[in-house]
Amino acid sequence: MAVEDSTESCGSRADSDSSRAHKRQQQQRHKLDVYNEVLRRLRDAERPEVQSPVFEDGLWSHFNRLPARYALDVNVERAEDVLMHKRLLELAQESSNRPVFAVRLVQVAPVLEGNQADISDSNNAPGTADAQSTSTYFKQSVHPPPAFGSSPNLEALALEASTQQVEEEDSVANTQQFLRPMHEITFSTHDRPKLLSLLTSLLAELGLNIQEAHAFSTNDGYSLDVFVVDGWSYEETEKLRDLLQKEIHKVGVQGWSKSYPGSSQLDNAKSGEDSLPGHVQIPTDGTDVWEIDFKLLQFGNKVASGSYGHLYRGTYCSQDVAIKVLKPESVDVDIQREFAQEVFIMRKVRHKNVVQFIGACTKAHSLCIVTEYMSGGSVYDFLHKQKGVFKLPALLRVAIDVSKGMNYLHQNNIIHRDLKAANILMDENEASNFRICCLIVVKVADFGVARVKADSGVMTAETGTYRWMAPEVIEHKPYDHKADVFSFGIVLWELLTAKIPYEYLTPLQAAVGVVQKGLRPTIPKNTHPKLAELLEKCWQQDPASRPNFSEILETLQHIAKEVRDESDDRRKEKSSGRFLSVLRRGH
Repeated sequence: MAVEDSTESCGSRADSDSSRAHKRQQQQRHKLDVYNEVLRRLRDAERPEVQSPVFEDGLWSHFNRLPARYALDVNVERAEDVLMHKRLLELAQESSNRPVFAVRLVQVAPVLEGNQADISDSNNAPGTADAQSTSTYFKQSVHPPPAFGSSPNLEALALEASTQQVEEEDSVANTQQFLRPMHEITFSTHDRPKLLSLLTSLLAELGLNIQEAHAFSTNDGYSLDVFVVDGWSYEETEKLRDLLQKEIHKVGVQGWSKSYPGSSQLDNAKSGEDSLPGHVQIPTDGTDVWEIDFKLLQFGNKVASGSYGHLYRGTYCSQDVAIKVLKPESVDVDIQREFAQEVFIMRKVRHKNVVQFIGACTKAHSLCIVTEYMSGGSVYDFLHKQKGVFKLPALLRVAIDVSKGMNYLHQNNIIHRDLKAANILMDENEASNFRICCLIVVKVADFGVARVKADSGVMTAETGTYRWMAPEVIEHKPYDHKADVFSFGIVLWELLTAKIPYEYLTPLQAAVGVVQKGLRPTIPKNTHPKLAELLEKCWQQDPASRPNFSEILETLQHIAKEVRDESDDRRKEKSSGRFLSVLRRGH
């Protein structure tokens, strides 16, 4: 049996590897097609750059520096935009230039009757309403489209409020209200953590509303971030450019360095040392002993990998443990700070619904955190990889346990800041138990970005994961523990649907929708009414309107009791029915 299982597993991996290889080949072919089309258009336009003997190789290198989705998304009809991106990335290599940016006016083709206006659509016969709308749009459009076209989903959101008008009025005349130009702002600089946070905050300072965003990282450490914004008079493009430059200067050189503000401890070190300190300093009261000797850890299978580290199953003093090891090459002062914060918080946490901290190694080249091992894996993996399904009693049990863990954290002034299904772990019960019983325990995990609440009760700076993030956090406004409540609402929706929030949008587009359009996931129609009501309360735009976890816990327990009572009543009715049936047969 073991041999058969192993063979099947190897076969499955081979199929998966083959599928990935096929996908890479398709992406490479598409990239080559886009490159050739862009090159052809630049030649037809007789751009002087094309005359250089090294231009073709340079253009191909540009496409290879960027992820495959750049070629998938870029508008090949705007080949000159590719040149602009290439030029900005080249300028950004000089540190004195960073960040470099470009501003221009653009216009987005409107979506009417669910169809995007497109001059290349030959199916529209002359004289049809769609053709007339398209023609009208392009006659009045004097500005180019955005470099990456326009997301149909965001267009639909932007036009949703005007749907009735479009239906009630003449569609061609109504098209004119959507022809207001917007600005496209493209940034390039050295890539680093929290860069999107800094850029979106900078745009917000100028009162700009982000309608669409595309973020790319090159394979050599640079960024290309493109925003389509409104909120600025189109006659004053030069003024916008000047104000952007002033805002960039306000941030200062340190703010745009590879490590974000607060990391000058390494950046400005004059000791000549280029290595990290020997140990990460973590505050202690002298009563807790949590330092672990790295040599005593026994490593087993790798469970997961991330940008900054690996997660292993292992043993420590004969105990089954999970070992999160940071990659030495990825560790800088900022990563050390997050590591120290996680240890500082976890060593004081003791609750049955919070993953138990065992210890940590703080030596610079062996940084790791050791916790109890949860063999059931994450709720995210169960939902999205194992394609598991929660029945209502099990769903409520999971939600109640998470609420208990979060209520404990909040009572101890700890804000998690990254609550999502991937950070909720299951106990040793088999995943299949979720389908048949409620005898399960789940625990809140991963305190890498958790923080002790500030004395003022509010905090600033964006953290977490966009799809689960509260609007006030996305907008860089002061926030408190209610940000976790918003994320919990999204988690509840995950448990109900087994879907990824806003899966049809990129994370950044989802963030824009949440803040500016009031975007929220669609609650399934068959959801228990009180559970649906709780979801809507949790993800209210105003944090003050969201419940505390003590209130959430009370509501969930009340719903669970109702569900149990209804189930008991049905069982009694069924049992009574069988008893009467037996009596009738007896007669």
